[in-house]
This record gives sequence, C-alpha cells and structure tokens, in this order.
Amino acid sequence: MILTEQYTIPGAKGRPITADLTYDDLDPKAPLVIFAHGIRGFKDWGAHHLVARRFAENGFRYLKFNFSHNGTTPEHLTEFADLIAFGDNTFSIELDDLNNVIDFACSGAAIPVADGVFLIGHSLGGGVSIVKTAEDNRIKNLATLAAIAHFDKLWPKQIEDQWRLQGVIYMKNARTGQDMPYRVTMLEDLDKNPVRLNIQHRAAEITQPWLIIHGDADASVPLKHAELLKAANPNAELLVIHGADHVFNVSQPYLKDVLTLQLKQVADAVITFFRQ
Repeated sequence: MILTEQYTIPGAKGRPITADLTYDDLDPKAPLVIFAHGIRGFKDWGAHHLVARRFAENGFRYLKFNFSHNGTTPEHLTEFADLIAFGDNTFSIELDDLNNVIDFACSGAAIPVADGVFLIGHSLGGGVSIVKTAEDNRIKNLATLAAIAHFDKLWPKQIEDQWRLQGVIYMKNARTGQDMPYRVTMLEDLDKNPVRLNIQHRAAEITQPWLIIHGDADASVPLKHAELLKAANPNAELLVIHGADHVFNVSQPYLKDVLTLQLKQVADAVITFFRQ
C-alpha cells in the first residue's frame, strides 16, 4: 500500500518547512528521493503528488517539501498566504532550508536513511540543488528539471537599478493575479555570495552522477540553460523532452489522475537513472 506521512521541519529564520513522505509500506527503508520545487511553486503544485506515487511504486521513498519562505503556510499549503515571507526569501535561505531537510532525513530520527539521498530540483529549485550537490557528499545522485543556469535570469536585468532604489519590486503571478514582492535582499544575496551562487561554476564542481532534463518548448527557462549546464559539466547526462514546457505540460490545479506524457517521461527517466 502506498502511504503518505506529514512532517514539519525547522526552517530558516524560525519559519516551518512543511513536508510529506510518500512510500510503499512493504519497503519502508527504500532509497530516499528529496524534491525541491521552483519559484512561485510548492510541494503540492500540479501533479507532484502523482510523481511521488510513481516513485513509491518503483522502489523509492519520495520526500517533497515547501521552502520556508515560499509564501505558503501550514494552514494554506496551496496558496501564497504569506507574502511577507515570500518577499524576504533569498537563495541562501533556500540552501539553508535544503540543508535542514537533508539533515532531518539523514539523522534517521523519523526517516531511516542508510547512505545518503537522491535529489531532484525543478527550475529555481534546480539551481539551488546544483549548488547544494556541489557542497554536500550526502547527495548520491542529482536530477534537475528545467533548471536555471543563472540566478539573476529570474528577472529582467534592466529593473535592477530601480529595484535597489526602491528596496522592493513586484512581479505579477499570472496564475493567481497576485503582485508578488521581491525585496532587494535577493539581489544583495548575489552581491555577497558571488562564488557560492554562481550556478555554472558550482555545476563544474559536481562529481556525483547528474541527469539534466529540459523541455524544448520551455518558454520560461529556455533550453539554452540546460546546454550551459551540460557545457559546465560534460560528465552530466542531458535529456531533452520533445514538446515539454517549463512544467512538463501540467497545470495548477491538476485534476487528472494520470501524468502527462511529458512528465511521465521525466519521472521514468529519473527512476531509471537513480537505479543505475
């Protein structure tokens, strides 16, 4: 039977990280996969629950979590109910959160882990996962999905001067219509950590097996990002999914009970890669 357990993990600046673990009760000590979502995303976005189930049916435990400053709350897991936290988010905060999640898993207190974890990161979560993998040998294998190759490509370059003057900018969430705040601390994080937060530089340092997956119809993070990551680390494998957009043709909410063809290709490719 496929089961799901809920967890709350301490996150950055005292905010909680909500997480859930999907697994087959016949194999409660199966290898552990951790999934890191992207910007304006959350652990329950779209078909993430179906991906978790597919991994559990194929011999893995699947832990997905909400970054502490992604804007959701424990009471509102699929809504951006805390825009103050969202505006305060930085790349370093997300790295701290991911470290806390890996610490929680590898401590064995609630989730037995024998010899490290597998990591999947999507979009911004992919960039964060690249940096973390270069730093942390507890990560055995990495898969990135539509990952960014530069943190500063998340916004138009020409807005940065005004952003620094104002201290905050707002970008509209096309799905919810909300004006999402981004405080200048995000820019300052890049200023203060130019080496650590250079994704391509960190990509070159990764020694673990790495699968880069990208859609050739991704209008949000063009395929060029995957090509730059592959160039930075020629040992990585690159898989291009034909006809796949940035979210592999899923939407929020996702009301179907089967994966899209593109997301099924992604899940099965990662499962095969992690089994090697």
